[in-house]
Amino acid sequence: MTAQHDVRGDVAVLIPAAGAGVRLGAGIPKALCLLAGESLLVHAVRRVVAAPSVGFVVVAAPPDHPDAIGELAGPVKVVAGGPTRQASVAAALAAVPDRFGIILIHDAARALAPTALVESVAAAVRAGADAVIPVLPVVDTIKAVNAFGQVVGTVDRAVLRAVQTPQGFRREVLAAAHAAALDEYTDDAGMVEKLGVPVHTVPGDAAALKITRPVDLLIAEALLARTLASVGWRVCSGPASPGWPVTPTVTWPRTPPATRCSPPPAWATWARTTAPTSPSGPVRPGWHCSPRPHAGSGRPGSRSGTCRSR
Repeated sequence: MTAQHDVRGDVAVLIPAAGAGVRLGAGIPKALCLLAGESLLVHAVRRVVAAPSVGFVVVAAPPDHPDAIGELAGPVKVVAGGPTRQASVAAALAAVPDRFGIILIHDAARALAPTALVESVAAAVRAGADAVIPVLPVVDTIKAVNAFGQVVGTVDRAVLRAVQTPQGFRREVLAAAHAAALDEYTDDAGMVEKLGVPVHTVPGDAAALKITRPVDLLIAEALLARTLASVGWRVCSGPASPGWPVTPTVTWPRTPPATRCSPPPAWATWARTTAPTSPSGPVRPGWHCSPRPHAGSGRPGSRSGTCRSR
């Protein structure tokens, strides 16, 4: 555990990651689908463990393939998930040490939910709320329809909110909700509502979109590219050498129009240089960059390259 996790560290986060992801159509658990060369789960965990409040994370992995998760950075424990999301959350909750009284539940599919949102939910629970969910106003017109597809009314969207994660709870409230649940829920706040416990809200974040369909993945890639570009990084995609990722991968700024993608190792996706045009120029302190040939061309001296920490 690093110093940033010790600032408060009174929060445990549960991440159910055993879902099949049928609607995404990738043929693998949704949490393991790639976004910019890394799994949705890796992106989600990275943002969660960066929150000063978070002292422990439990990932509920696919029960048949718990090792598929791989190594995750930070104070993370991996347990076998269950056949449903609810069962996976229960398994993850059972693995949390007793010292953590605030529990957040986060979907790996909301891989870009910012660290600030984690802190906002945790702070609301710490301030006295038993249950807290992040929400956004509904912007679309909502119609109620009958079994024949006919409109029977227009719903007042002023009172509607779209719910996101992480959702936060006092541990004893969440445990009681799971113990009392007779039906299956996809939303933990729904179980708490059944107990008659008030559920409070905090403002959500557009970046915390749920990646469920292929189009959601494209939107997430665009959001990530914009975020990286704001700090001088770039996401590239397109032709790659055999064994290199075909999904977008982070590379350094101002890549020429011909696509050049970084190789798979994790350090490559975190490479960053402040040089305006060349990876051999000034770099971030503690990092070293060396040229790499154009992907698939074999030409030395191209402005593509690799960066790694010393």
